Amino acid sequence: MTEERLILVDAEDRALGPATRAACHAGEGLLHRAFSVYLFDADLRLLLQQRQDGKTLWPGFWSNSCCSHPRWGEEAPAAAARRIREELGVGATLEHLWSYRYQARFADAGSEHELCWVFAGPVDPSAVRANATEVKDWRFAAPGALDAEIDDETRYTPWFRIAWRELRARHWGAVERFAGRR
Repeated sequence: MTEERLILVDAEDRALGPATRAACHAGEGLLHRAFSVYLFDADLRLLLQQRQDGKTLWPGFWSNSCCSHPRWGEEAPAAAARRIREELGVGATLEHLWSYRYQARFADAGSEHELCWVFAGPVDPSAVRANATEVKDWRFAAPGALDAEIDDETRYTPWFRIAWRELRARHWGAVERFAGRR
């Protein structure tokens, strides 16, 4: 997986070319395209996943429903749909809400330096079949509980902490709108 080819981008999200996953995450990281998916049940609880202990960056940390990277030549919406099937065993109608850029270092293990597309959609809790290779544990959390805990840098991934605040402040209406679709 470290040789998987990801998409290097500039600050305006224009593709510059491919680079390996390992190269993208080494040192301070190379700016590359990524995505984060936020899946909500009918009660607006967010599906969280705990990252497997074998992950190089932020192992064992809790994060949003699914996060990964489009491969070279793959569009972000298709990649997000692919990864929620691979990691969580579910399909969902996903809506792109916004994109943002961030950089975060995990000790000496490497960094994330990503232009991240944020998607959200509804999920049926009974349909979740987490892939144990990718997901250590999973749970649903109420928005208010997450609001109270999200600043815990020892428990939650940095991209999740950044995006959760933005989602709650500026995009919560979209979540409320599609949560009623099921």
